[in-house]
Amino acid sequence: MTTNANLGRWARFKQSDFLYHFGRDKVAMFSFTLFVVLLAAALLSPIIAPHDPYDLATIDILDSELPPSWLEMGDERFLLGTDIQGRDILSTILYGSRVSLIIGLGAVALQLLIGITVGLSAGYFGGRIDNLLMRFADVQLSFSTMMVAIIVSAVFQATLGADFYAQYAVLMLVVIIGLAEWPQYARTVRATVLAEKKKEYVEAAQVMGFKSMRIMFRHILPNCLSPILVISTVQVANAIMSEAALSFLGLGMPVDKPSLGSLISMGFSYIFSGSWWITAFPGMYLVVLVLVINLLGDWLRDVFNPKLYKG
Repeated sequence: MTTNANLGRWARFKQSDFLYHFGRDKVAMFSFTLFVVLLAAALLSPIIAPHDPYDLATIDILDSELPPSWLEMGDERFLLGTDIQGRDILSTILYGSRVSLIIGLGAVALQLLIGITVGLSAGYFGGRIDNLLMRFADVQLSFSTMMVAIIVSAVFQATLGADFYAQYAVLMLVVIIGLAEWPQYARTVRATVLAEKKKEYVEAAQVMGFKSMRIMFRHILPNCLSPILVISTVQVANAIMSEAALSFLGLGMPVDKPSLGSLISMGFSYIFSGSWWITAFPGMYLVVLVLVINLLGDWLRDVFNPKLYKG
């Protein structure tokens, strides 16, 4: 029975409007394909990377600041050149993109957890609970995301110490960025819940004596997934950019643990001395990664909103 049910879901998915519109949109297909390639390259970086930037035994300081292999003085061992420590730029980009994606996806997962819980509670219970939670979200929204992230990051480093922060930098950044941007979800979920809780299926569940938690998470939440999915796609890109900005400011990943932001930060001071590739290639990779995620987010927004979609 389980197999037949799974086959039935797959058959319905193949005939769905979502897949139909996806097959007709070349930009969406190209963006999704490129994102899958970048994601696979990041996850498989220990296998496909030419060098291991964490293995100090394979790094030679004499190989520092070598230009890309196709330029004069380039070395064929290093396709995109090397950084100031002698690490292969291509390898550090692959490893660094994995770190950036882990931080981006982890931060969005934390935003989802906080934002959905707050939004469901505010919209369903209303009254003082709604006022309290939404005023708290409004206060946080009055500050820019980067300002909140910088303040929280600075507090964490001052409280826990720079060494502890560097050791758990990935987890710290997930928490920092997650705490900075959850109100986006809370406000969206609350607005959807306010519309859904007046419908008959919610009233029927209440009459049947279902508990509030069951009604919120098993009945109302599935009907909020469309806007949540759209926001999540854009928020992954925002989280990756936030990590890059914090690392560039020295409040993110340490230099010895490459992420896209720390790679850009490390090479920025050398860009005018001729070693432009140290910053340029990680920067271009970051732009492409964020662009394809944003394109997918825009497409999802249009598909889930028939008034906007013209595909």
